[in-house]
Amino acid sequence: MQTYYYVLASQRFLLEEEPIDEVLKERTRHYHEQEKQIDFWLVKQPAFLEAPHLAELKAKCPQPAVAIISTNPQFITWLKLRLEYVLVGEFQAPCETIPDALASLATVS
Repeated sequence: MQTYYYVLASQRFLLEEEPIDEVLKERTRHYHEQEKQIDFWLVKQPAFLEAPHLAELKAKCPQPAVAIISTNPQFITWLKLRLEYVLVGEFQAPCETIPDALASLATVS
């Protein structure tokens, strides 16, 4: 099992009110320069929120939600310091309640 760390916020806040795309582009560029493998993902309507033990977390976050998920806890800490109105946490996957850490409930239109 792998531990995943996340910042979670409403889709409106993270994708419309914050310049998160610039942050992620810069981070991606930095990783390429360092020849480092990407260890973060942006997931709209993350399925991990459906896990029963995360029901309280889901209730705290305005929907639809979006998460930036990473295997790097320092990156998530850095994002939390940069973005005020986000929830942070961690979970382990794959497991019975979270078979795919990066799964989304968003439908493609």
